[in-house]
Amino acid sequence: MKYRNLGRTGIEVSPYCLGAMMFGAMGNPDHDDSIRIIHKALDAGINFVDTADVYSAGESEVILGKALKGRRDNVVLASKLHYPMGDDPNHRGNSRRWITTAVENSLRRLQTDHLDLYQVHRPDPSVDLEETLSALSDLIHSGKVRAVGASSFPASEIVEAQWVAERRGLERFRTEQPPYSIINRSIEREVLPVCQRYGMGTLVWSPLGQGLLTGRYRKGQEFDGHRSGHTPQHFADERKLDVVEQLIPLAEQAGLPMTHLAMAFAIAHPGVTSAIIGPRTMAQLDDLLAGVDVTLTDDILDRIDEIAPPGTDAGPNDVAYVPPAISSVGLRRRTLPERSAA
Repeated sequence: MKYRNLGRTGIEVSPYCLGAMMFGAMGNPDHDDSIRIIHKALDAGINFVDTADVYSAGESEVILGKALKGRRDNVVLASKLHYPMGDDPNHRGNSRRWITTAVENSLRRLQTDHLDLYQVHRPDPSVDLEETLSALSDLIHSGKVRAVGASSFPASEIVEAQWVAERRGLERFRTEQPPYSIINRSIEREVLPVCQRYGMGTLVWSPLGQGLLTGRYRKGQEFDGHRSGHTPQHFADERKLDVVEQLIPLAEQAGLPMTHLAMAFAIAHPGVTSAIIGPRTMAQLDDLLAGVDVTLTDDILDRIDEIAPPGTDAGPNDVAYVPPAISSVGLRRRTLPERSAA
């Protein structure tokens, strides 16, 4: 497996990153089976593993901690914080108070004394970026974290974080983890160019389009509801399914499974360091590993561009970050006080 530089960190990682979201109650609750999947991925040359405290309420990290015993030094281990970890209102977000607690919890579950990459899972408009970066900088200086990154940040907030770090003498985000696939290409407009400009590594999530780019979901099929975390609207979105229907014959002409076409596309962009795979079963991992060396020709990439134009989304990404300016009605409507009569 050919390794790539993770931005300018000096860390080399595999083009596939093993995502651990499906290990635990959210996907595969069998710890022994999940550990076998992790070991097979490592044996195949994948040296980059990504998880988060929120995945199965910490169970994913616990499973990884078991799996990495005796192998930790050969793994670039990443985790994330931000989402609620219980009912306490302060056990969430990007505050210094929570960051310093959350990292200790993750280290304990993972049975390690440091993380190679610690990421802010989503932006937190209620917290100054300076506070977040200051707390993360302290983790680097203490040796508990080697590098820090962000996930699903808009391009403007990536730039702002770089400026804050420079002006305040703080450690800066070295990576970004955005969604990216043939059906969701909007990060090509600004996020990927900004990351390249600042020398940031990118580990993209959902390269299989949240399951649509496996080819198992077709127009006219009834959604059976078995995929937790994804809505019926996602699998019934006509815009996305139209793209899928055009990609299936293209993959057949290229002699590739849909999964291999989708993964090869995701890691072909020069701004992408690694694409996150999230197998729940050994069969899924085997399928993805079989395509790790697939390279798409310019003709195939040109045809993909015709089907799904660069920089565009075929339909909304159901689980992507939606900024408050869009999600909050109150931030989009001006309420004017009534004027008294003169």
